[in-house]
Amino acid sequence: IMTSNIGSHHYGEGILSDDTFDEVKQKVMDELRVYLRPEFINRLDDIVVFRSLGVAEIKQIVGIQVHLLAERLRDRRIELELTDAAKTEIATAGYDPVFGARPLKRAIQKEVMNPMALALLEGKIRDGEKVIVDFADGQFTFTEASKEASTS
Repeated sequence: IMTSNIGSHHYGEGILSDDTFDEVKQKVMDELRVYLRPEFINRLDDIVVFRSLGVAEIKQIVGIQVHLLAERLRDRRIELELTDAAKTEIATAGYDPVFGARPLKRAIQKEVMNPMALALLEGKIRDGEKVIVDFADGQFTFTEASKEASTS
């Protein structure tokens, strides 16, 4: 299995010009033939062109990635919860039409993991606490649930 973003710029064109998925798929396949030699393409068992991800799918991926982070924090008995506003902002910041959902991990690292690590080191978040991550007024906030104090 291999993946590529060859032809991904056609997805934007398809949305703007009302191209059907089949037309966009054909454009992607044509571009694939420009980048890959026929001998190589012939060795592939199948070529699958995926539809572009929507906001709902991106937010699902954010949920999965945050769940993985929450699992890691459970070792320290820290419960992590993100509000819908925080998930939406991460989904917006971590999605690129060309690169898809690949930047999401970096967005979660930058906006959630790094600030939480710093707060843990500074003692603002302690083992056994519940942390609620929210996004309002252009910034993320980290609140320890029992005392409602922001650590951002």
